[in-house]
Amino acid sequence: MTDLFSPAKFGAIELSNRVVMSSLTRNRAGAGNVPTELAVEYYRQRASCGLILTEATPICPEGHGYPRTPGIHSDAQTAGWQKVTSAVHAAGGKIVLQLWHVGRISHPDLQPGGVPPVAPSAIKPAGKVFTGNEMKEFVTPRALAENELPGLVQTYALAARHAIDAGFDGVEVHGGNGYLIDQFLRSSTNRREDAYGGSKEKRARLLFEIMDAVCAEIGNDRTGLRLSPVTPFNDISDENPQETFDYIVSQLGPKRLAFLDILKGTGGAPREQWVPFDYRQTRTLYEGNLILNNGYDLASAQADIAAGDADAIAFGRLMLANPDLVERFRRGAGLNEANAATFYMGEDKGYIDYPFLTA
Repeated sequence: MTDLFSPAKFGAIELSNRVVMSSLTRNRAGAGNVPTELAVEYYRQRASCGLILTEATPICPEGHGYPRTPGIHSDAQTAGWQKVTSAVHAAGGKIVLQLWHVGRISHPDLQPGGVPPVAPSAIKPAGKVFTGNEMKEFVTPRALAENELPGLVQTYALAARHAIDAGFDGVEVHGGNGYLIDQFLRSSTNRREDAYGGSKEKRARLLFEIMDAVCAEIGNDRTGLRLSPVTPFNDISDENPQETFDYIVSQLGPKRLAFLDILKGTGGAPREQWVPFDYRQTRTLYEGNLILNNGYDLASAQADIAAGDADAIAFGRLMLANPDLVERFRRGAGLNEANAATFYMGEDKGYIDYPFLTA
């Protein structure tokens, strides 16, 4: 029977088990937003899981929205990531880079030239952003012109090429969590009246153009996608998420992606507060490799794998605090607790110092 410890093949990527490390922003990049030796050790420690999804990684300088997030748009960044992939592969692991553009979830202090960040529409998000020195109110973004979008699509493809050059086994396009692609997908943030706004089909156009360009550049069998249908993170919502995302998922099958990664529920909210969404409908509409994540433990992960609701399960905080999570699951061993105070920023503490099993 297939379970969490069974091997799998996601396109061109062979997984030794179905435990996936979820993408986790850690804000520990060095000068020039280059991955450091600490990142090399951090990912190497977690190479026993079937697949590592890296922290979200900006595809261009304009894609940054938080301090010290490693990019994939300079030679130095590509070289830094090469050290990470080499270490993970030497430890027997597989690793995929998550391609990111934050869109409006940024600030002029974090943008080249101090200009406003970009978005599908000039709608200011509620809340504040940490600029590296202080918390500041979000600003009203600049709406991207239609003639800018082909260049943005090619920027994603170029970033994917850089990722393969850096030794990654593939890429995951970040289409969720209220960032740029998600801003195009959702009705609350996309008020465009051109070919990229209005109907669900038009709102999804940019996503599909990006996926096609990335697949053409590095192969569909090395390309995955992250979606989060109902999370309100970053002040985002949709008038009819089931209809919007059922349509999107229904169009992905012919693309034969390596995998689709779905965030269940609404982030850190308790399950009883999750916005209703039929994830089994997603399984019906998408017959490719499906990763589910958010709030899983060993029992619930095994149940969804056994039921065929998912092909792999991604773990965030559990993987952050337990670099040997696969072995702990195998043995039924106790788990380290994650230290929330060290999730973002800092150096080695709460990053590479979580203990492994000793026997």
